[in-house]
Amino acid sequence: MKNIILNIAQAFIFGILGAFAFFNFNNTSNQSRFQQEEIKGLLANYNGKIGEGNLSFVLASKVSTPCVVFIKTTAMVQQRNPFGWFFDGYDPFGSIGQVSSTGSGVIVRKDGYIVTNLHVVKDANTIEVVLNNKKKNYVAKLIGTDPSTDLALLKIEADDLPSVVITNSDDLQVGEWVIAVGNPFNLTSTVTAGIVSAKGRNINIVNNQFPIESFIQTDAAINPGNSGGALVNLNGELVGINTAIFSKTGSNAGYGFAIPSNIVSKAVKDLIDFGEIQRGYSGLEVEEINEKSENINKTNEGALILNVFEGGPAQKSGLKIGDVIVKIQDKPILGKSTFDEHISYYRPADKIKINYLRNGELKETNMTLTNKDGELALNKNNTLSSNKLAADFTPASKVEMQKFNIKNGVKVSNIRQGLIASMNIEEGFIFTKFNGKPCTDAKSLISELESANGKLQIEGIGSDGATRYYNFYY
Repeated sequence: MKNIILNIAQAFIFGILGAFAFFNFNNTSNQSRFQQEEIKGLLANYNGKIGEGNLSFVLASKVSTPCVVFIKTTAMVQQRNPFGWFFDGYDPFGSIGQVSSTGSGVIVRKDGYIVTNLHVVKDANTIEVVLNNKKKNYVAKLIGTDPSTDLALLKIEADDLPSVVITNSDDLQVGEWVIAVGNPFNLTSTVTAGIVSAKGRNINIVNNQFPIESFIQTDAAINPGNSGGALVNLNGELVGINTAIFSKTGSNAGYGFAIPSNIVSKAVKDLIDFGEIQRGYSGLEVEEINEKSENINKTNEGALILNVFEGGPAQKSGLKIGDVIVKIQDKPILGKSTFDEHISYYRPADKIKINYLRNGELKETNMTLTNKDGELALNKNNTLSSNKLAADFTPASKVEMQKFNIKNGVKVSNIRQGLIASMNIEEGFIFTKFNGKPCTDAKSLISELESANGKLQIEGIGSDGATRYYNFYY
């Protein structure tokens, strides 16, 4: 009798799993016809038994793996001369060598758009993409980057590719099963499983003046080479881009971190539609609630306002230092990480509702976000590039000047192998003075750097906000 009841129970559970999976996958319009046929065949021919494996893991792996690609890059780097210290930082005798690295990427549109981590393709001279079926390799073009989130968008010339379905990462729950798909240690198409351990994690790895870190933490095994790969739910839908591991050894030690899919989809759309990230600014600096906060709520959740910039959106909306933001557009704000994440979803001129605590009283206000120069228009691309310096230069924005309390500056980005790289000047560094003269515009600074000789003195702001000084001889 027990065996009969057990068989009936197993049949019932198996039927529910199969029906659930079939309904979800068969109604996913963004999946390719090939993927849908594969899933139907798998359901029809699956002969496993309950206890010998979970059908949901099989289906999620089957539908997501074809969407994850293997990325190989080559870059030229300077090999330091052991006697370079004689030249006070600049080493004219360092040799140039080629290095290769690998990572992962996720196809987000069937016409060849691929998202990955910026650190996977940074400084690359060539980017090669290998599809999951290994039938053809492609040379990828870098469409754009988002240094604040460590994301990059690539494009290959191909059509009708299997593309991942991007779902709402806000719906992901702690304790939910997820699968990591990538190419660790050059082992292509590797799948590991785990649960969501936490959300909204800030681990201070994004080297940028305005980092956005609100990672999904998972115990699915993630190792070097997984960067840029997919974190998917049991429907095979993208919930995040695997980015980092927490390890003292350099390999998996229990926890991995992924960029939420909502941040990813916003970045991808901006880079395709505008060629650059269109991020709205609030004119606020926030931090985690601490024991000295006067507006702590019962759950100790929210983002404490540390600074309100003069004339910015926050000041115009009536927010003050010491207020605690608890909701944006009715979405709970758990801390600084989720505040930064939710603000990043919006563009300049977007109007958002904010709920906050002041003196223990819950209040509401509306805020209209601006661009990085304090205007309601979309962000403009006013970047100038120098081949001789092998870097791009942009005037410091109003937001950057307010944050770092400077009156002028020129920011350097997209540093390639060349003169600026040889100076060991970091990505995002803001030149404030060159040879004692204030840096006010990109064109003048480029001209002066390209024609410089003798002793050079540079003063500026690093990505951590600290003032830096450099001296070089040419």
